[in-house]
Amino acid sequence: MINKAKGTYDVLPTESHKWASLEEKAREILTLFGYKEIRTPIFEYSEVFHRVNEQSDMVTKETYDFFDKGERQLTLRPEGTAGVIRSFVENKLYVENNLNKLFYIGPNFRYERPQKGRFRQFMQFGVEAIGSNDPALDAEVIGLAYFFIKKLGLKGVKVRINSLGDQDSRVAFKAALTAHFTPHKETLCEDCKNRLDKNPLRILDCKIDQKHPAVLSAPTPQDHLNDFSRDYFQAVLDYLDSAHITYEIASKLVRGLDYYTHTVFEIEADIEGFGAQNVLGGGGRYQSLVKELGGPDLPGIGFAFGMERLLLAMEAEEISFVDQHQPDIFILAIDKPARELAVKLLFEAREQNLVADMDYTGTNFKSQFKAALKSNSKYVIIIGEAELSNKVVSIKNTETQEQEQVPVKIAIRTIKNWLGK
Repeated sequence: MINKAKGTYDVLPTESHKWASLEEKAREILTLFGYKEIRTPIFEYSEVFHRVNEQSDMVTKETYDFFDKGERQLTLRPEGTAGVIRSFVENKLYVENNLNKLFYIGPNFRYERPQKGRFRQFMQFGVEAIGSNDPALDAEVIGLAYFFIKKLGLKGVKVRINSLGDQDSRVAFKAALTAHFTPHKETLCEDCKNRLDKNPLRILDCKIDQKHPAVLSAPTPQDHLNDFSRDYFQAVLDYLDSAHITYEIASKLVRGLDYYTHTVFEIEADIEGFGAQNVLGGGGRYQSLVKELGGPDLPGIGFAFGMERLLLAMEAEEISFVDQHQPDIFILAIDKPARELAVKLLFEAREQNLVADMDYTGTNFKSQFKAALKSNSKYVIIIGEAELSNKVVSIKNTETQEQEQVPVKIAIRTIKNWLGK
């Protein structure tokens, strides 16, 4: 037996309806906010992700990189934004609209230690709003993320928000971090020693040194915002207040990607016993990513949610999706003539948009009945010798256990009326 690869999982038929329902809910709400779906390749040329200005752990340590038969270096996408921006630039979507509001749903890949709610292949959905520097757009994107989590039925939804400021503010903040951490360099983990030289912001994100005294006492981005950045951030907060969106300022929040500037945020839900998994997703604004990937100098803002974590959160809160695969009809047939009629009725039912099935394993009538019960079908059609002789079928309501005979010609129409379809 060959097992699945480490860090991956199978979505079995008993669980797939949950994924489909979550995706359907995402599409419903994203469309409500005016976002249109974009689908990009699962792998890209490596330079889409491995950019000079991107030194996050995700890119430097966790990507799946390979050469194809043409010796081209490719990378399985570790996140959705860069591929969307590459497509945005390549297809010149900026010519069609001043503001492009896009969303995506699909798998991503990171080589990291698997744990609860975190896998090497994982599903994300996210949004990108490209083309505007309006702080009201920041508030809309944050509001969309907030609205979605609330619509799922999760409780205590909260926004944690911070500002990294513009490029000048970031430069001042990096200089302050470098000065702060340099005296402590030898006590930092090996990764953070390297980060100190390349990008000291990443030290604030380190899982190993998160409780290091120097990290706890480190300066914050808020301490180094210039007037423009401070006013921009306040405008975002004002718009959130107008929309009655609950938030707290998380002064050391930097998120995990280097292209973020100005607004960064995370969405939490108050889930008992969920621990660090309470952070369900997040994102931020980026000013130079479009230009880095060969496009015009356009800003954007977006977020992403891990769908595995959302489903775990819903399970912890005992929020369930209706199983969309519950059949309307299951047909039992006693012999070959009865099975011929059953096949005819199956196709008639499906033409009427009813979910219908029958047993194809050639088992006896008793085994077929067990299969019908296991299917959790709403109605069972029984075709025995007496039914064939009288050109009727017996229809049983599996909830009420009531059963009656109906002429074959109107059997499917009758069930459809009972279902109210």
